[in-house]
Amino acid sequence: MKHIERQINSGELKPGKRLPSIRSLAKRFECSVNTIIKAYSELEKKHIIYSVSKSGYYVVERVPSGYLGSTDAGIIDFLSAGPDKKAMPYRDYQHCINQAIEVYKEEMFTYSEIQGLYSLREELARHLRELQVFTVPDRICVVSGSQQALHLFIALPFPNGKRNICVEQPTHMSMVESIKFQQATAYGIEITSNGLDMERLEHLFKCNDIKFFYTVSRFHNPTGYSYSNMEKRKMVELAQKYDVYIIEDDYLGDLDSDTRQDPMFAYDPSGRVIYTKSFSKVMLPGLRLGLAVIPEPMRNSFLNAKFASDLHSPVLTQGALEIYLKSGMFKAHIERMRSIYRRKAALLQKAYLETLPRDVVYSGSLSGFYSTIRLPSPLKAKTFIEHLKKENVHVADAKSMYLPELEQDSVIRLSVSQVEEERIGIGVQKIAHVMKELLNTAPQRSGRFRPAQPDK
Repeated sequence: MKHIERQINSGELKPGKRLPSIRSLAKRFECSVNTIIKAYSELEKKHIIYSVSKSGYYVVERVPSGYLGSTDAGIIDFLSAGPDKKAMPYRDYQHCINQAIEVYKEEMFTYSEIQGLYSLREELARHLRELQVFTVPDRICVVSGSQQALHLFIALPFPNGKRNICVEQPTHMSMVESIKFQQATAYGIEITSNGLDMERLEHLFKCNDIKFFYTVSRFHNPTGYSYSNMEKRKMVELAQKYDVYIIEDDYLGDLDSDTRQDPMFAYDPSGRVIYTKSFSKVMLPGLRLGLAVIPEPMRNSFLNAKFASDLHSPVLTQGALEIYLKSGMFKAHIERMRSIYRRKAALLQKAYLETLPRDVVYSGSLSGFYSTIRLPSPLKAKTFIEHLKKENVHVADAKSMYLPELEQDSVIRLSVSQVEEERIGIGVQKIAHVMKELLNTAPQRSGRFRPAQPDK
């Protein structure tokens, strides 16, 4: 193993190059064939090499540790919200795609099941059990990113016969756009550092013909907030009481290292809580694969809508995801991602506390990668963002993350996913500097201090 690793590190064995055969190495090192097989197996577990059936073993190409992609090194990018580019598993997934083609052959390039490959759904059911989501393959539908499922749910009739929806405010932009595009009637409820106002939520459920409540239960976008188990249980109880469905979007749930935290689905797995998740944010954004756990009474109508939308999700990436999960690569990747975002989020919160004016309201968590800053009056996000760009700092205007009637024009969102650790503090310093400069020329300022709460 050490000999092969030295050859790879020296460049003698290049990425994609086929390794010597098992028998030739056994002869060279004067050892048994089983010893070489074991060495190759261990190297494969470490994702240093990969095997191709009936062909041999090959060197995995790694993304260099200093890789920055096409990002402008002069920009501090709190705007982009995809996975850390240096941590995305490009080559590992390429290996899985190659394996999928070899294993499934022509199945990868023909029409497939609307609901998704059954073998993948079996693997997803096993994967979900680790997240305390206990279900069967027949209730799982593979979708083209969780956003596809959300878009379809907005238009679908629900068994409770109700028409309107309720969403957290703010919420991610694509959900707001889906609501507007489909001209759905939606009611918003503000999410704060103290969570949701449960009395307000109960009033909305009771009086507004709500068919489902949409929530991001962990590492909320854009606030970074995570609900406690007590809060999640209370929301499920209210949904049961008033015959409301909950769509729990857990697309960042894999980043949660706290095994004590349960999804809402665990409190009512019968179908009252519809669980969705995506593999895009924690792996490869272009993968566009997610899943939804569908209530049995809605299964046929959902599959009909899915068929009308895109027939089925890409089969090649489904097969590759199955291999990625089975091989243990996903588990190892998630551990790396958890560590990366935990460090980055902690650095961001520390910079907020030490740098921002004391009356500035901000949110976030100690292990997610989203947070918001509410600008002190009279500053507005649009103008503030333009001034920040002159300092080479990019952030997002959260205005598009609110329903039209509840829009806020003084909230910005930050994501630490694309920012190097050593530049997070520098970026926040620049934000604080621009904020103080603009406030010095403003006629008034107001606000109050609200630090982010630790993950619950």
